[in-house]
Amino acid sequence: MSFGLKNARATYQRVMVTLFHDMMHKEIEVYVDDMIKKSRIEKKHVKVLRKLFLRLRKFQLKLNPAKCAFGVTWGKLLGFVVSEKGIEIDPDKELLLSCTQKEGRGFLGRLNYIVRFISQLTEKCDTIFRLLRKHNPGV
Repeated sequence: MSFGLKNARATYQRVMVTLFHDMMHKEIEVYVDDMIKKSRIEKKHVKVLRKLFLRLRKFQLKLNPAKCAFGVTWGKLLGFVVSEKGIEIDPDKELLLSCTQKEGRGFLGRLNYIVRFISQLTEKCDTIFRLLRKHNPGV
């Protein structure tokens, strides 16, 4: 992939979806440069890993060994913890509301990554939005 392309990430993602279309959302998850192979049974795990490695070799793709982990039961991906229990919010993410307007906006930005887990989050944050409006300089 050439450097300087505005749509390089989208192009790479499209390539990954094309190459792994039959495995996506069943055996593996791919998001840009992150790839997770998932299974509940050890024998199936090895079988799918073999299939994944053959596919990578066929298209001359390489993995960075320093970033690979095998046989793990949980891991962090895109700000979430993925485990056998499912997808959870990363407890290391700090969610404290500060008193400055800039920090308050930062807090709302951080809330954006959990919006899919909380129904009607915008309505629940309405008070914060009203406090951060321009005509309220005290915040």
